[in-house]
Amino acid sequence: MDPLNLVPYLPRAEWSLGPGDQGWLTMLGQVLKEYQTCTRRRSLLRARVMDFVTSTAILPLLLGCVGVCSLFKLLQWLRTRACVRNAVVVITGATSGLGRECARVFHAAGAKLVLCGRNAEALEELTRELAASRATKVQTHKPYTVTFDLTDPGAIVGAAAEILQCFGYVDVLINNAGISYRGTIVDTNLDVDRRVMETNYFGPVALTKALLPSMIRRRQGHVVAISSIQGKISVPFRSAYAASKHATQAFFDCLRAEVERHDIEVTVVSPGYIQTSLSLNAVTADGSKYGVMDETTAQGRSPSQVARDVLAAVGKKKKDVVLADVAPSLAVYLRTLAPRLFFSLMASRARKEWKPKRC
Repeated sequence: MDPLNLVPYLPRAEWSLGPGDQGWLTMLGQVLKEYQTCTRRRSLLRARVMDFVTSTAILPLLLGCVGVCSLFKLLQWLRTRACVRNAVVVITGATSGLGRECARVFHAAGAKLVLCGRNAEALEELTRELAASRATKVQTHKPYTVTFDLTDPGAIVGAAAEILQCFGYVDVLINNAGISYRGTIVDTNLDVDRRVMETNYFGPVALTKALLPSMIRRRQGHVVAISSIQGKISVPFRSAYAASKHATQAFFDCLRAEVERHDIEVTVVSPGYIQTSLSLNAVTADGSKYGVMDETTAQGRSPSQVARDVLAAVGKKKKDVVLADVAPSLAVYLRTLAPRLFFSLMASRARKEWKPKRC
């Protein structure tokens, strides 16, 4: 609106247009016109930018970027599978859970498998299942099986020799076998702690040491340790399990540094909760079976997805992989950056979980 049009409505007794006010009103009108001009230019510029973004020139560029990213991921996937094709892969704990899914994934990728476990019948059943599968375009190989108990130190040396007899060498060793635990520290028998450590730590360490010299002689090999997010943070009522996984993390971190000069890769994979029978088979404070499917376990990641992530980690030669949701992943950093807050949260969790146990 022109400012001069406002004059008739102003109180004449208090103010009237004088001869010196005309210049001010003219200047005010020019300012308003400049403002309106700038507003129109800004709107025009915004419209032109939107037209450019949605023009036929930019859309092919965006589609091209998406295509390049998709092609890059496809090449990575093909490279991952090519890295394990015809490679000798040893998998412990292959009869169930993540180990069984790793067997399926690596077999489909064309690896030469040596499947290890305590149950010979379950291993043979898995072998027949893999031999009958045809859902792959690459050449597959009939797996070998080696039956032994990781908690028996005397059996590991002989098992390692039997593993080497299968193909003469080992390219990838996946230390997957493990056992979980539920209980309070004060009520747990020391024998239970030793049993968990024998399965989760001493067994994989002994097998790795038995196969490592052959890798060093060939200057080729890849050792994978399936740890846990609890190998980086400790959760109440999981003391024996968390301790064994912390020890696993530390051992294989040291191994990575020591064998780097021999061109041997070491990968530690730390998953969160996986939909397996780990909690069902967990041991309790007195050594008995827990026998309960935890809600967190039931809602965890599928073992097939984790197995594919393990395959990708091997193909990309990753050194340390965390496969957990946002909250556990953040807790790893919180433990280092804000330990007081982390300890407070764990104490609160312990109190919350302890109440039902006392009722």
